[in-house]
Amino acid sequence: MEFRPCIDIHNGKVKQIVGGSLKDLGDRAQENFVSEQDAAFYAKLYQKNSLKGGHIILLNASDSPYYEATKEQALSALRVYPGGLQVGGGITAENAAEYLAAGASHVIVTSYVFREGRIDYDRLDKLVQSIGKEHLVLDVSCKRAGEQYLVVTDRWQKLTEEAVDEALLKKLSVYCDEFLIHAVDVEGKARGMEQELVKFIGNYTGNPITYAGGVHSMEDLYLLKKLGQNRMNVTIGSALDLFGGSMKWEDVLTVCREK
Repeated sequence: MEFRPCIDIHNGKVKQIVGGSLKDLGDRAQENFVSEQDAAFYAKLYQKNSLKGGHIILLNASDSPYYEATKEQALSALRVYPGGLQVGGGITAENAAEYLAAGASHVIVTSYVFREGRIDYDRLDKLVQSIGKEHLVLDVSCKRAGEQYLVVTDRWQKLTEEAVDEALLKKLSVYCDEFLIHAVDVEGKARGMEQELVKFIGNYTGNPITYAGGVHSMEDLYLLKKLGQNRMNVTIGSALDLFGGSMKWEDVLTVCREK
């Protein structure tokens, strides 16, 4: 299990937020932590500790007055750690290459591909033709809806009709290198993870998956490692001491690296 660090950027600042609280109107979000450091600081820290595959997420819409400041933060992190980080948020076939040229190893995409509630295969094909599947991470972050987990788009504000299950991952696996899955209902709340979702991911043997959402203690981390059969990767945000939480990030690295 690999630890995949994160740099979430909102209104031009590195933050940890409650995922489901994000609103484009007024660029509002319930904040858990607002860093005094910029994105480049965290990129340098991750590079120093030889951590690859972490994700930078731009949390402002492209028409937000804060978007350019948020984008510049992302680009500054990519410049100091070329090839070490992935980037997502507003990625399209038209701008994906820009982020790869700036130093991203992969781009992370949801809303461009999941359009009007369904997978837009024309857009997905266009994206793969533009950058290659080896540079694409598909974000299938989801919310529980009855007995299913449905993919959410537009900064986790819109529910789609696509259920996160083995069939979905199998058909999408040929288009991408990895998957990223935020459990949006528990994201940023530090109250525990979505155990059913974790068990499902742990049984999946295809493309690498990074799970995020609700891990808030070392007990959680060990449980995640067990339920995930030591296969999935993990992101921890608000609970980490880097972002004001109680989990020491050096301890997290130690546990993740244990065989």
